[in-house]
Amino acid sequence: MQFGIFGVGDIAPDPSTGIPRSEAQRIQDTIRIAKAADELGLDVFAVGEHHNPPFVASSPPALLGYLAAETKQILLSTSITLITTNDPVKIAEDYAFVQHLACGRLDLMLGRGNTVPVYPWFGQDIRNGVPLALENYNLLHRLWREDVVDWEGRFRTPLQGFTATPRPLDGVPPFVWHGAIRTPEIAEQAAFHGNGYFANHILAPNFHFKPLVDFYRQRFQDYGHGRAQDAIVGLGGQAFIARKSQEAYSRFRPYFESYPMFQGTSLEQVATGTPLSVGSPQEVIDKTLTFQEGFGDYQRQLWALDLGSMPVEVVLEQVELLATEVVPVLRKEMGSRRAPGVPDAPTHASLVEAAGGSREARPRPNRGDNTSGAVPYLDAA
Repeated sequence: MQFGIFGVGDIAPDPSTGIPRSEAQRIQDTIRIAKAADELGLDVFAVGEHHNPPFVASSPPALLGYLAAETKQILLSTSITLITTNDPVKIAEDYAFVQHLACGRLDLMLGRGNTVPVYPWFGQDIRNGVPLALENYNLLHRLWREDVVDWEGRFRTPLQGFTATPRPLDGVPPFVWHGAIRTPEIAEQAAFHGNGYFANHILAPNFHFKPLVDFYRQRFQDYGHGRAQDAIVGLGGQAFIARKSQEAYSRFRPYFESYPMFQGTSLEQVATGTPLSVGSPQEVIDKTLTFQEGFGDYQRQLWALDLGSMPVEVVLEQVELLATEVVPVLRKEMGSRRAPGVPDAPTHASLVEAAGGSREARPRPNRGDNTSGAVPYLDAA
């Protein structure tokens, strides 16, 4: 079981001053949070992708590449990579490069996002959102597994004899999670390829996404990847932790009430009716254990801890409490309740082992035209 944190790089006014952080400060704060998560032994740090204020996370590959050099053990990921508006060729090359920088400590989550105007900003039509997501991932899947790709689709220029570089580390692509909260076609695609499925699991009633998770599990089994309970599932959550419940509610309330997504609701209502966990470490543990009871065994649990208005010092307290008092208990408790044979989430090492060994991609020499020809690698037939 993997435990970690995820965020979207949002910025909101401090509830006490009304003044938001600068973009520069938000970026540096995100780096501090990721490094703390690594030092405290959390498993995953994931960052989202947005291309408009009040968000700063417009370039996950750049941030993750920097974090690859600044961290030692944590798995780096995305809480969304926009598969609809990014060119799959660029995704293939950018994230393969980061995978090398991180020595395999990388996977990524693909999704459509939830910002409507982003489509025309990148030359796309939101009415094609689902077909774009499906077609672009099908191309990405091939780009990471075939040295030379010929391809033609609806939404980008054809490829003829194209090779994405660098090739994935050890010949094994980063593991992919498909994130969706309303689209069965995305769950179907995840199941077809044997990839992971991630339900964000916040801002909605408890277990609202269970039908999609169950659908994905069944289709995973139908496609012959294993039993339904072997499907690779991740869940999101949100938490604010303090030594005592009353303290947690008192400290979190100003951030909650000033945050646009929560306006018009009460903290008690949301904490009771949604996956938001507010309270002592034991209360957060108890709430998270209900996820396992409701969804079945799963492989990854991520929490959002850093609302855009929350000072980084407060977030760092949250990371420490999560890593030292919540996650160790959850590892033990969820492990003891886990059904026999349920797999762990794939890692680079496990994927290399499953592939039967690693590959070292060595390109053929430049022919004088800046290419290596139709067979670009020495180990290709």
